[in-house]
Amino acid sequence: MDAMTKMWLSIAAILVMGLSVFLITLARTKTKGLLRGILSLIAFVIMLAGFLTGLVSIT
Repeated sequence: MDAMTKMWLSIAAILVMGLSVFLITLARTKTKGLLRGILSLIAFVIMLAGFLTGLVSIT
């Protein structure tokens, strides 16, 4: 993989993780009950995708 592709993948990973942090913050401050759990689960899945993207970009 060339350097530019690695750069774009790492930027995408950072943005995806930022989105998941925003989503978990929103879930924990503004919601309650089942919606909070669903948003937290979605944020976890998004963060996992960002982690895997970041892992691919450094290998």
